[in-house]
Amino acid sequence: MGFFAAVRVYQSVHQGVKPPARVDRFVSLCDNPLWVDFLCLSRILLFPIMDQPVKTELRLGFSGCPNDTAIFFALITGRVPFPGPRLRETIQDVEALNQLCLNGILDASKVSFHAAGRLLRDYALLRSGSALGRGCGPLITARPGRSLHDLASGSVGVPGRYTTAQLLLNLYSPAPCREVPMLFSEIMPAVADGRLDFGLVIHEGRFTLSRYGLVALLDLGDWWERKTGLPIPLGGIVIKRSLAHLAASLETAIRESLLYYRAHPEAAAPFIKMHAQELDAEVIRSHIELYVNEETLGFSREGEESVRTLFRLASERGLIPAVEDPLFST
Repeated sequence: MGFFAAVRVYQSVHQGVKPPARVDRFVSLCDNPLWVDFLCLSRILLFPIMDQPVKTELRLGFSGCPNDTAIFFALITGRVPFPGPRLRETIQDVEALNQLCLNGILDASKVSFHAAGRLLRDYALLRSGSALGRGCGPLITARPGRSLHDLASGSVGVPGRYTTAQLLLNLYSPAPCREVPMLFSEIMPAVADGRLDFGLVIHEGRFTLSRYGLVALLDLGDWWERKTGLPIPLGGIVIKRSLAHLAASLETAIRESLLYYRAHPEAAAPFIKMHAQELDAEVIRSHIELYVNEETLGFSREGEESVRTLFRLASERGLIPAVEDPLFST
């Protein structure tokens, strides 16, 4: 192929864009046609690589629950900077976030640790932003008079197939339950009016179940703590492994965003209330105090062990695939 033929290919591939002037000047100094061909063909082959678009935004997901909106408020409103692509937030129920990540749609997101156990081939965990602690597990609830002995034969409302609550239920129950996946805010009304026999309650539901005339039969967090001696890992932040170069800066930004909330809780209050299912100020405060703690700022060794233990027990029961290191992005 001669020089002008190579230029015509170059122009057709790149829609009429002429070779850079410095290439033209250099070519004019070359007398060897083979060397000219080499230069032009190299440019043709390398240009698509050089033309790769720079990532201009990062799709970030978190739930509308008060603990998440408190954590992310300062970050997505620009009060805490993120030295990376522009953040485009997606605020959804945690099960919707689980599904979005399972389909590879979000770049980084809060997800249930159950879902995280299925995502770790393509995503890695961040060390900040998690919901993990003691006394904060899902509750198995029912109308008065019901017993846990009826659990396997009754219908159980669960807040999603990939929630940690659902995973804990299956770790606890010796027999599969008849699960009915539904939005977490719809579970207690469905149990109260008899459409469901049992309900797996998460989030602020633990503070409001008495309003529906329901009782808690078992705190799966307490069960977990007695079984393992560890805090219960509920949800964490994941980021695509292909974006590992952004992981450390996002992890730091999330941590700084939480610290901003702690210093200025009144600034975040309207944003938190706008997305909360329960609008009572005391319930919102209790929710944040329960699910946001030192483990949210960064995993302790015990916190990391609790995540590994959940993955190990779940994989031994065949509830998630076997999980291998590295779990974390940093």
